Amino acid sequence: MSIIIVEKPSAGVVLLRLNRPEARNALNTTLRVRMSELFDQLGRDPAVRCIVITGDDQAFAAGADLKEVVDDGPVEIMRRGVLNLWQRLAKCPKPIIAAVRGVALGGGCELALQADIIIAGENARLGQPEVRVGVMPGGGATQRLMRAIGKYKTMKLVLTGEAISGAEAAAMGLASEAVPDDQVLARALELAATIAALPPIAVELTKEAALAGADAALDSGLLLERRLFEFLFSTHDQKEGMRAFAEKRAPRFEGR
Repeated sequence: MSIIIVEKPSAGVVLLRLNRPEARNALNTTLRVRMSELFDQLGRDPAVRCIVITGDDQAFAAGADLKEVVDDGPVEIMRRGVLNLWQRLAKCPKPIIAAVRGVALGGGCELALQADIIIAGENARLGQPEVRVGVMPGGGATQRLMRAIGKYKTMKLVLTGEAISGAEAAAMGLASEAVPDDQVLARALELAATIAALPPIAVELTKEAALAGADAALDSGLLLERRLFEFLFSTHDQKEGMRAFAEKRAPRFEGR
C-alpha cells in the first residue's frame, strides 16, 4: 500500500493524498521522506503547474508519529533531519494548495503552513498541541504562524495547545477559505485548475517574489519584484497573454 497516493485529476495538477488512515495520517519518517521526494520531483517537472495535498475525511494529518520519537534523545532527533525534509516543501517553486479536512494538528498543521493556499473544512480542527506533551513546535509553527496571524493569536495557539475550527482559522487568516467539509477537495482542485491554466513562469516568479520579499526589507522586496516583472517581458507567454487580451481571445500559454 502506497503511503502517499499520487493522482492527476486535471491538466497540470497533481494531487497527493496522505495514506496512513490507521494512524490518522501521522507523519512518521517514512512518510516525511516520501513526501519530500515527491515535492522535489514535482518541483522540477515542467508539466506540473500546481500541487494539491490532502489527507482523508477524518484527518489531514494528526501530527508527528509520537510512538516513533518518544524514546529518542537530542542526537537521534537531530539525525532524523526533519528540518531538511521540510525545506524541500518550503522551497518547491510550484504553487501548493492544502485541502484540510478533519484534524491538522502539530506537524499536520505545520504541513498545511508549508502551502501557499489553505482550503479548510468549516469543521476541521487545526492547532499546535505540542506543549501538552512536553515539547514545542519543531516544524516551523512558531515562525510561520507569527508571520501569518500575528503575535497574540499565535501565542494563544502555541501556549495553550488548543485547536480551532476551520471557520475560525479562515477568520483569523490561518486559512485562505473555509468551505463545507464535503466541498474542501473540490474547491482546492478548482483553484488548482485555475492556477494551472495560467502562464507557469509568471506564476512561479510571483510565488518567488512574495515569499522572498516577506523576509526582506521593503526596498529589497520591491526591487526583487520589479526585476522579476521586467524579466517576464522576455517570455513567450507575456507576448501571448497581452496580444490575446488586445485581440479579445483566449490565450494559449506554453510555459516559455
